[in-house]
Amino acid sequence: MNPLSPQDRRTFSSVFGFDAELGDLPVWRLQDLYPSATSTAFVNDMEKASTASQAFEEKWKGKLAEAATKTGDRGIGAALKEYEALDDLMGRLGSFAGLTYFSDTSNPVNGKLYGDAQAKLTEFSSHLLFFALELNRIDDSVMDACMASDPVAGHYRPWIVDLRKDKPYQLEDKLEQLFLEKSMTSAAAFNRLFDETMAELRFEVDGKKQPLEITLNMLQEKDETIRHKAAKALAATFKENIRIFTLITNTLAKDKEIADRWRGFEDIADSRHLANRVERDVVDALAAAVKEAYPRLSHRYYKMKAKWLGMDQMNFWDRNAPLPETPNTLIPWTEAKDTVLSAYRDFAPEMADIAQRFFDEHWIDAPVRPGKAPGAFAHPTVPSAHPYVLVNYMGKPRDVMTLAHELGHGVHQVLAGGQGALMCQTPLTLAETASVFGEMLTFRALLDKTDDKRERKAMLAQKVEDMINTVVRQIAFYEFERKVHTERKAGELTADDIGELWLSVQSESLGPAIKISEGYETYWAYIPHFIHSPFYVYAYAFGDCLVNSLYAVYQHAEKGFQDKYFELLKAGGTKHHSELLKPFGLDATDPSFWDKGLSMIEGLIDELEALDKA
Repeated sequence: MNPLSPQDRRTFSSVFGFDAELGDLPVWRLQDLYPSATSTAFVNDMEKASTASQAFEEKWKGKLAEAATKTGDRGIGAALKEYEALDDLMGRLGSFAGLTYFSDTSNPVNGKLYGDAQAKLTEFSSHLLFFALELNRIDDSVMDACMASDPVAGHYRPWIVDLRKDKPYQLEDKLEQLFLEKSMTSAAAFNRLFDETMAELRFEVDGKKQPLEITLNMLQEKDETIRHKAAKALAATFKENIRIFTLITNTLAKDKEIADRWRGFEDIADSRHLANRVERDVVDALAAAVKEAYPRLSHRYYKMKAKWLGMDQMNFWDRNAPLPETPNTLIPWTEAKDTVLSAYRDFAPEMADIAQRFFDEHWIDAPVRPGKAPGAFAHPTVPSAHPYVLVNYMGKPRDVMTLAHELGHGVHQVLAGGQGALMCQTPLTLAETASVFGEMLTFRALLDKTDDKRERKAMLAQKVEDMINTVVRQIAFYEFERKVHTERKAGELTADDIGELWLSVQSESLGPAIKISEGYETYWAYIPHFIHSPFYVYAYAFGDCLVNSLYAVYQHAEKGFQDKYFELLKAGGTKHHSELLKPFGLDATDPSFWDKGLSMIEGLIDELEALDKA
């Protein structure tokens, strides 16, 4: 029997979830949420959300100040329980529509489901909008007394305290309702346009047209010719479509500027800092520390890598090229699964048991297929259900680390779900903790089992690159966003304007060992975080540096670390980062905190250099 070609394997995998080399790749079972979009359960829940949201508004609007003085069925606690139940119901509906859409964004039926569901949920949310606004108009002393006298209201204290931080930036009710309803035809519409455009793009390599994920993966091939062809294909297709990405970027940046101006935010990233419950000076200190470390980290490493690849200077498409020592073999899915679960189990059996459920109960979607959302994510859905993980697994070592990363998110989301729909969501600054920690556990487990010098070098190099991508690259992304949003205030930006800003931060962060040539000026266009979550990216660097410090504590801890770690994950959004890190003796407000995290990356580069000289 003739072996399947790579294209045939991908087609076979996309249809059947099986790859001849990778094995049986799981496809998620969204029926755990609803049997289908036309099922009685989905239709009835959509109707229930509609009637219940209107009933909630009729029952509580204009009456919360009085409810704050009562307990029982007419007290604030009762209102919060009803509100949380509605939040869970609407979250379940939205999750099903979203995950169905991301399963195949090219399917117009999925697009319609997603668009219609968003429109209906926005309509329902308009009936609930008063709740947070009215709660925040209640005097602090009255609210404090309410939480002290009503145990149910007291349970929601972290959510109420958190909510009141938004108070200075709230607008009057009619304006808030306008912002909510117009979001469907502004930010949400342009987000969908980006997703659908990106899903439809095809990149031609050697006469074959392929989607983004497969083409990006070619930048990790050993053959420099393949990497170069992929880079040219990416640049060509991005350039052909750069006008639409420029329009999307300009529109969303202006939309954000309008919202920030009306709400009174001083800095372009302040709304993200508020959502993350992190202070601006903490983020500024992180960014400054990473930028100061560029020469010691990325510049130094890429100079070493250029030498290993036999080059004086690498091209930009060589940045993620494997070292000559890197094994060529693909890693089957079962091996990836066993690797991650084993590393998790060595740390804490409970962690592995939770992760095992993702495999056993079809909570993971792994095959690459046309129309499927690129990249990887873990979607928490709602506490009454369970999270789902999406990866595009192609058998590369990095894909194993991505699986470890997303399962870390999944474990975190399961544990935090006990806080309920209102308090389970972790701020982005801490949302990357379990994911990056899971990666580190997996990497260390593999490294400890490797005695071969060449394999050890390849593994260390890959980990350093992943950490540089997580820390240096993401802070460069953050600086790029800052430049784009700042310049946009003065007027619309051309594609050339955005490209110049992109090249300026990339050149600074990558250093002289990487040659940035024609074509790379368009690579900003495919980064989804710039579109979906402005200024999200610094959370990756925050999480990586935090985990580096956390892992150092773990390495020197005698006992009890795992218990404290699980308490951190179970807290969800109920505690500030300072409170969660205190049991570990860590403080993110200390300027030296970031240097500790960065020193771990520098230490791995030292180890690589020592291996090279040995």
